[in-house]
Amino acid sequence: MPKKPTIIALIPARAGSKRLRNKNIQSLSGHPLMAYTIAAALQSRVFNRVIVSTDSKRYADIARHYGAEVPFLRPAGLAGELSPDIEWVCYTLERLRDEGTSYDCFSILRPTSPFRQAATIKRAWRKFCTQENVDSLRAVEKCRQHPAKMWLISGNRMRPLLENPAGLPWHSTPYQNLPEVYAQNASLEIAWSRVVFEEGTIAGREIMPFLTKDCEGFDINRPEDWLVTQELVRTSQASLPYISQSSYPLKETRTNA
Repeated sequence: MPKKPTIIALIPARAGSKRLRNKNIQSLSGHPLMAYTIAAALQSRVFNRVIVSTDSKRYADIARHYGAEVPFLRPAGLAGELSPDIEWVCYTLERLRDEGTSYDCFSILRPTSPFRQAATIKRAWRKFCTQENVDSLRAVEKCRQHPAKMWLISGNRMRPLLENPAGLPWHSTPYQNLPEVYAQNASLEIAWSRVVFEEGTIAGREIMPFLTKDCEGFDINRPEDWLVTQELVRTSQASLPYISQSSYPLKETRTNA
């Protein structure tokens, strides 16, 4: 029987969000936002370790309160608004390897997807483990804004981003008749660690899809997303992972940039 690969959960939670200030620790139903991703990761029982990558001592304290590890802080140079994921992922995996622990796979679970459940993670891990010759798995959902309805503007003229090679222009075609296109969401990624070290990316070239259901892939980035999140919870249209810990005492934080 083949050996089960080891996997680590990496939860990125830098403190410098601008569009939605302090979004990773905004209070949602009595707990900071990141707590729901930590809870889902732990409850899935998929991971050998659940680690939060943050540049903030305050965020680190909150993460530990909810059961995650923060073995070291992320350097400020890897926590900027434009810092690519490959930098902090590579830094984290290399630091862990230097300290004597390495893992076959890693999963990026972003705190801004609070409706991702333990069952979501388990479903994705099972699918990933059944595939051969893949580098990574990425969560996707059917797009709402189809790229065939998008335009490129040059001066006072514009042209379609995508051209239909035959027949009616796609920009004048009903959505239902357009080719199916899927957009990635931020809820979940899984990859072999070798992809980071050998190819310098977090995804590699052979990427398999993971179709999220209902609100699993909902992502909070802007103030209006926060309002939608609260309404989904209030009306029970979406469920948050269960949290057993007591609430971490948070000072009021503003939800606008």
